[in-house]
Amino acid sequence: MTWFKNPLKPTRDRFITRLVHQSEACVAGLSALVDYAKDPSEAHARTVREAEERGDEERRLLIDELNRTFVTPLDREDLFALSRAIDDVLDYAWTTVDEMEMFKMPTNPHVVKMAEAMHDAGKELLTAMLRLADHPAVANEHAVRAKQLENRVEKFYREALADLFQTKVESFDAMLDLLKLREIYRHLSNAADRADTAANIVTDVIMKIM
Repeated sequence: MTWFKNPLKPTRDRFITRLVHQSEACVAGLSALVDYAKDPSEAHARTVREAEERGDEERRLLIDELNRTFVTPLDREDLFALSRAIDDVLDYAWTTVDEMEMFKMPTNPHVVKMAEAMHDAGKELLTAMLRLADHPAVANEHAVRAKQLENRVEKFYREALADLFQTKVESFDAMLDLLKLREIYRHLSNAADRADTAANIVTDVIMKIM
């Protein structure tokens, strides 16, 4: 019998629900990131920012409840780390948009491909959160898919860098643009790394409860 069936742990659903809500905000932000990558507009940037703020609030609520709860359904360290990793994914989605606006950098197919793969990874993490309580084996499958999508983002990232470094630079301004674009690619790669971290935590949690 797993901890999900333990009647002595009445707060079990509250924390999973918080993680689901945080993951939903993450998916919304990543969806808006894809929209922004295809059509950089203030409206799409604002949607990413709003999702990031909503995710922050869900994380604050989860931490507050952790601090006020003696018995938690998962190790509190796992709950905290998983929430932090999901938060980092959304933070990097926002900083990608923020820096594209700040640097006044146009989008390109590399940004679109990485953003789309990140959105898919976010959806897999959300599904893992939704399945975690009742179907942990299924949740594990979705976590593994999220990890595979992180590998895809890293492949796209390397392709983007290779293309970047093959660009002929004819002026100092052109060199600056290359450096700015590399920074934007790095934010997307970092988002993928944090999605991989979240997926690893999910698989670790499942190993403990099965």
